[in-house]
Amino acid sequence: MSARTPSITPEQQVQEDLMRLDAYRSQLSQLLQQHQLLESSRADHLRARETLDGLDRIDPQREVLIPLGAETYLRGSAAVNAPVLLGIGSGVVAEMDRAKASEVLHERLTRLDEAGRELGGQVEAVQDRIDILTQRIESMTQGGSAPSATDDVGGD
Repeated sequence: MSARTPSITPEQQVQEDLMRLDAYRSQLSQLLQQHQLLESSRADHLRARETLDGLDRIDPQREVLIPLGAETYLRGSAAVNAPVLLGIGSGVVAEMDRAKASEVLHERLTRLDEAGRELGGQVEAVQDRIDILTQRIESMTQGGSAPSATDDVGGD
């Protein structure tokens, strides 16, 4: 005698799929929020790198506006060999020359781009699962034949 799993009714399958769909939508929302944070960080890093590179092209005696945040600026000049203070995490700031700071920012941008691509792939995978479940639920609720409950919509 073999152990049999109880048969799942179509209504139970729809309920399970709706719960799974809700979980995937929640996961998608979280992934999209992470993607927005990555894009915001990328924009900040790109702006910082472009500003550093631009400082080398202006007259050292020319006045520049230094943004402090909240639309507040300080007038000043950019000394040619002035060190750059660069945050390295946990509130720690390191002092380095412009070329090194630009290189560090470039490396961070590369890592942010890689993370964005990876996150984009995860978003697509979750969206595909949502689409499959949505089609299956629609098919089952409209009385058509649904794809098998063993279709891969639960895999990570």
